[in-house]
Amino acid sequence: MSLERTLIVLKPDAVQRQLVGQIVGRFERKGLKIVGMKLLRVSPELAVRMYGVHEGKDFYEPLVEFITASPVVAMVLEGVEAIAVCRALMGPTFGPDAPGGTIRGDFGMSKRYNLIHGSDSPESAGREIPLLFAQDELAEYELISDGWIYARSDGQLI
Repeated sequence: MSLERTLIVLKPDAVQRQLVGQIVGRFERKGLKIVGMKLLRVSPELAVRMYGVHEGKDFYEPLVEFITASPVVAMVLEGVEAIAVCRALMGPTFGPDAPGGTIRGDFGMSKRYNLIHGSDSPESAGREIPLLFAQDELAEYELISDGWIYARSDGQLI
């Protein structure tokens, strides 16, 4: 099992609905470490860099309009298999389809506003994190609780 970093963005609907603390708390209670976090406005230029892969699709223009409409909270989380863990906590893309107990299942009702973005692969995380964080904005530190979150086997976290 590998230690990974992933980008999480709490979208404008999460910020406007004042769900930031509840959502961040879920990641922390799971045992993920916050190594970077900030509130920011996504500029139209940054939105294009974030979502350019969707250009030409019917949801692209509404997505750019949405992500630039209000501040977002961006985080870099770290943990063993952090990408898969975060995606499981988030739930399926659309709130009405997401099971209770997931972020989208508990808080989402829309087929367009889905509260949160999370990197879907190590490659995506590697591309997305530098869009929102400079290297000096990411903190390197040890959590005392890591010894209670992960067991070790042959020097590996499990």
